[in-house]
Amino acid sequence: MSIPEITQKLLAAKKEKGLTFADLEKILGRDEVWIASVLYRQASASEEEAKLLVEALGLDAIDVKELTEYPVKGLGPVVPTDPLIYRFYEIMQVYGMPMKAVIHEKFGDGIMSAIDFTLNIEKEEDPKGDRVKVIMSGKFLPYKKW
Repeated sequence: MSIPEITQKLLAAKKEKGLTFADLEKILGRDEVWIASVLYRQASASEEEAKLLVEALGLDAIDVKELTEYPVKGLGPVVPTDPLIYRFYEIMQVYGMPMKAVIHEKFGDGIMSAIDFTLNIEKEEDPKGDRVKVIMSGKFLPYKKW
């Protein structure tokens, strides 16, 4: 998986400033996962959001334009090789059909929107080892009949 040049620049500036995505959440008033998706060019920012982000990272105003452009989304057609990203792929391989069955049972024939959607990541402290809590919430979209 190649990382866009602008992403490398943004992440380097974030690291140099010692900022976390949670810090940027406070500055932009947007969720840290969404902000990370802007940095990785999986989402686009408004001009105001891009200006705040560029200012917080100490970058040039020229970078605002690229952050407001519509991105090409996705990781590409290959199976992810990064271990953490692969685990999500593996989760869908193992639990995808069961999740689909339960969603259809509860909602009917349709899909969960990835557009009207939020994703939050929380840390749960546990004496046996901290846990990653991923919360996905998407609007249910029933299939249209015609």
